[in-house]
Amino acid sequence: MINFYNGCVRKLSNVLNHILKFKRLYILVLIYLIAVYFSLPRKLFSSDYSTVIFDRDLELIGSRVSKKEQWRFPEDSIIPHKFKICLINFEDKHFYIHSGVNPISIIRSGVKNIRYWKIKSGGSTLSMQVIRMSRPYKTRSLLEKIIEIFLSFRLELSYSKNEILSLYSNNAPFGGNVIGINAASWRYFGRNSENLSWAEAAMLAVLPNSPSLIHPGKNRTALLDKRNHLLKKLFNNNIITNDIYSLAILEPIPGSPLPFPDLIPHITAKSISKNNSRKIITSIKKSLQENLNRIIGDYYIQLKINNIKNAAAVIIDVNTGNALAYTGNIPVQYGIIDGQQVDCVQASRSTGSILKPFLFMGMQQDGLILPGTLVPDIPTRISGFKPENYDAGYDGAVPARKALARSLNIPAVRMLQTFGVAKFQNLLQKGGLTTLTYSPDHYGLTLILGGAEGKLWEISSLYASFARELNNYWKPQKNYSQINFENTTGIGPGAIFLTFEALLEVNRPDEEVGWNNLASSRRIAWKTGTSFGFRDGWAIGSTPEYVVGVWVGNSDGEGRPGITGIGAAAPLLFRIFNSLPATSWFHKPFDDLEHVKVCRLSGYKAGPFCDETDSISIARAGLKTGLCPYHQLIHLDKNSQFRVNSHCLSTDMINHVHWFILPPAMELYFKKRNIFYKTLPPFMAGCDDDSELPVMELIYPSETLKILVPREIDGTPGKTIFEIAHRNSNAILYWYIDNELIATTQSIHQVALSPGSGRHLLSVVDQDGRFLKRWFEIIARK
Repeated sequence: MINFYNGCVRKLSNVLNHILKFKRLYILVLIYLIAVYFSLPRKLFSSDYSTVIFDRDLELIGSRVSKKEQWRFPEDSIIPHKFKICLINFEDKHFYIHSGVNPISIIRSGVKNIRYWKIKSGGSTLSMQVIRMSRPYKTRSLLEKIIEIFLSFRLELSYSKNEILSLYSNNAPFGGNVIGINAASWRYFGRNSENLSWAEAAMLAVLPNSPSLIHPGKNRTALLDKRNHLLKKLFNNNIITNDIYSLAILEPIPGSPLPFPDLIPHITAKSISKNNSRKIITSIKKSLQENLNRIIGDYYIQLKINNIKNAAAVIIDVNTGNALAYTGNIPVQYGIIDGQQVDCVQASRSTGSILKPFLFMGMQQDGLILPGTLVPDIPTRISGFKPENYDAGYDGAVPARKALARSLNIPAVRMLQTFGVAKFQNLLQKGGLTTLTYSPDHYGLTLILGGAEGKLWEISSLYASFARELNNYWKPQKNYSQINFENTTGIGPGAIFLTFEALLEVNRPDEEVGWNNLASSRRIAWKTGTSFGFRDGWAIGSTPEYVVGVWVGNSDGEGRPGITGIGAAAPLLFRIFNSLPATSWFHKPFDDLEHVKVCRLSGYKAGPFCDETDSISIARAGLKTGLCPYHQLIHLDKNSQFRVNSHCLSTDMINHVHWFILPPAMELYFKKRNIFYKTLPPFMAGCDDDSELPVMELIYPSETLKILVPREIDGTPGKTIFEIAHRNSNAILYWYIDNELIATTQSIHQVALSPGSGRHLLSVVDQDGRFLKRWFEIIARK
């Protein structure tokens, strides 16, 4: 019984020992599997990539070298077909059937190395080469080869064959500091790797085999032989035809490496500073960008004659609001110049007159003017601000659309005074202008003449948003009221359309004279601007397809006589437009317009005394405007020589006539420019003037105001020029200050006065006893 018991114990002990042995084996296997799993790093390669900028069609347009000074593009999972075929046939023809290691290749390379007593072949598969590239600082030895074999098996467990090919293609060395097929393709052939020829793909397939020795800069014969040997192999394997092979071997090996494209350096620099991504796809169209750079570079030859150093331009796709081309300054290939690093598309510069169209829109949208409404153009001084037109002249009165097309300053200032500075500033801010950071009082009426700063990109984008609103109005199968417009300024399509129509009338530069006589000429709504001191020249134009914005000047703010919108910026604008595809014109937004009769001479809605009228389209809000105030009913004798009234002539002897009458100040200058204007006839002798029409108007001071009088160089008080307009050009005026006669004038009614500090009464009387009075206050500058 005891023996039986002892036997059972021994058998049980043996079983337990076997179990323990298997358990140890299981543990060892488990440890091995864990070691295998963790032996492969989660990230095989460095993420130190170059920054690459692509256009909308994935064409390379900009790049910057990586921190390690390598041209290493961000990894791409797509492997170029031709390169893949060439690579597999050159490096590892059994790639798709082995599991990371090809034993036959290992044995064959071992025999070869022993025969020559040195390393002639490594027998490495593409998987093993990926492992070797991921361990760049390991010395080549038998132990390292064993580790590579082990890790290659592990690599195959975690990655698909295409993923392994992608790892190789993106991280293989291609000579010098070029890493990866995509960087190599651009470096040596200047094109995307998908567009390589068979000869080019073959050359790049053999290049990583010995990148430190063979690259296009040296050993060209050895590289050519290797490439052609691979092409022959492809032909023998029926991968390429005889014709392809014959042509491929005739292709030369490229010479020195090509520079990477750098078409938009300012965008590239900005992208690097603001974007963590190393692969950035832009809205730029490469062909347009190359053309824009060339046009600006060629134009710079003219600019530098006048010592104008900088220029910038942008082409915007109206329907998307995105930039199609963007040149922040003179391209470097046209010379190294001062301020070239400044992105003048984004620089804040004095706006000049470039904002005037937005005021014209706002005035129409609010029903304050119609397109042809006469606006005063007379000497003006408002709270110490005295605007002047570019030609220093006055029209007396000018249609609003003509004032815009001619960029007259005085009418613009008067319109802004009516519209309101704060309201106009709010309109611009809603439209996307971020530079108007001060209060309305800070800018005052100078806001419309360049008293504020703006950016070319933002102002051009605002033009584009208005153009896009017109395009959206005509989008098919959509109601205008249901469209969610990007423009938040509150300006409707009617006011926008009429403004763009007015901008067609802007006189084009000399080289564009007669454009409207050519059937092929494109219609462009455009405007220029020139800042005070000739520091900035602007020109922005719009069609339904494109907005082109141009700025010309010196980035350091130096003024030059040639820096004007029409002289420096406009020619560049039209050269750019002439290089673009054909454009169209905006459709009329009928539902946001009203058809009305207007007085032909005044531009107001026709009143009862308007004999000549035109039928035009106006913005709906224009219905709120008043009737023509300048056509009135006057009474003449039968010969129409004198004005009369019923107090001096019987009613059957009176001729009732409709007459176009401007206020005296407007009339004074208007009649000099418009020979059709007829002044009112004088009253018949014995007839008293019972009309309410003023015969005199004080031009300056034009309102009750405080006048700041500066001192002369010698310290004496300066003088202020007082001026009056009188309907009778031969009238004699008697001037009184505080009831004291101080001057008499005839024809030209200007007097230089220097009253003492304080409040004074100006009284002026003509020879017929008609008078005018105005209080004013003199403030002497100390």
